[in-house]
Amino acid sequence: MNRRGFLQLMGVTGVAALAASCNRINSTVGTLSSPTNLVRFPEKTEMILLTDRPPQLETPIHYFRQDLTPNEAFFVRWHLEGIPTSVDLRSFRLNVSGHVRHPLQISVDELRSQFEPISIIAVNQCSGNSRSFFEPQVPGGQWKHGAVGNAKWTGVAVKSILDRAQVKSGAEDVSFNGLDVPPLPSVSDFVKALSIDHARDGEVMIAYAMNDQALPMVNGFPLRLVVPGWYGTYWVKALSDITVLPQAFSNFWTDKAYRIPAGPNGTESPKDLAKDTIPINRFNVRSIFVRPDPEETLHPGTPTQIEGIAFDSGYGIRRVEVSTDGGGTWADARLDPELGKYSWRRWRTPWTPTNRGQYRLMARATNAAGDTQSKEQWNRSGFMWNVIQQVDVRVG
Repeated sequence: MNRRGFLQLMGVTGVAALAASCNRINSTVGTLSSPTNLVRFPEKTEMILLTDRPPQLETPIHYFRQDLTPNEAFFVRWHLEGIPTSVDLRSFRLNVSGHVRHPLQISVDELRSQFEPISIIAVNQCSGNSRSFFEPQVPGGQWKHGAVGNAKWTGVAVKSILDRAQVKSGAEDVSFNGLDVPPLPSVSDFVKALSIDHARDGEVMIAYAMNDQALPMVNGFPLRLVVPGWYGTYWVKALSDITVLPQAFSNFWTDKAYRIPAGPNGTESPKDLAKDTIPINRFNVRSIFVRPDPEETLHPGTPTQIEGIAFDSGYGIRRVEVSTDGGGTWADARLDPELGKYSWRRWRTPWTPTNRGQYRLMARATNAAGDTQSKEQWNRSGFMWNVIQQVDVRVG
């Protein structure tokens, strides 16, 4: 995409704005591909509504049958009601300050013209994706499997920006803040941080394009942080401020919220809560069915294709096994070519059911580090769900 085309997409000659209202779309069929409670926000297609203030919109699963999730269908998750509804790129600046020799104020145009661009295909997943499946139920947004998406992100490595600002010795953390604001002074601003080494690894980036288009307003226009392999809580939207710190960062969103048990797979018991917790960080390994739909009626003797996606924190998916008899037997699915170590990987296997009746399909993924999906899992926050998925289908 050339500079002129990009600036036209970004609306640099005017103001990019998000209308305050959304239109509810009624759905009469409640399936995986056509769920109930659909809404349409500006720049978005029909999506599953969890809340509208702040917006939490879930992607219908049929969009995961594509390698890249369309921008208009990409899930939305904000924490604070005061989200930006318009950004004027003529005055917008990314501020870089703190423990640096040369504080910076950078326009989006300067990000594109003065820094080497990089692109990466990476999964962004909400920490609470699939929270509704935890038993006993835990509070929070009751996502099904659609708080995740895969996109091509284009922008500038945070390392390049920090190098220009010339980080002073003794830097420990880098914090990232966006344009969203708390509704009350008593509410903590949503700010996240990474260690200085992580922020400068060359992969953490500031994205100004998503699937070769400007980011939708509700997905973080004009800039968002991309932290490949880490949960979406770190992917700060509408990024406006980067601060280098000579000490460890501390606020509500790291000290109290978004913490997981320090044990394997973030698991604890409802009757014995973990005393040792750490901030949530890297993805665990998981897979999601995208075909057939749950409760879909198939026909005996008719070939069908079982399909899904699998991903992890960057080790790479080595194997996906599928069972069509509720876990009694397993067979390897065929893996599509990799799109990158942070992308999801598509898998598929043919199946011809022979008899009428109810079938339970199951899928489990294993990555190159030998990590696989869990048989059971629970934690108090409903984070990091990666239990082996099962889908019930009827053959009749």
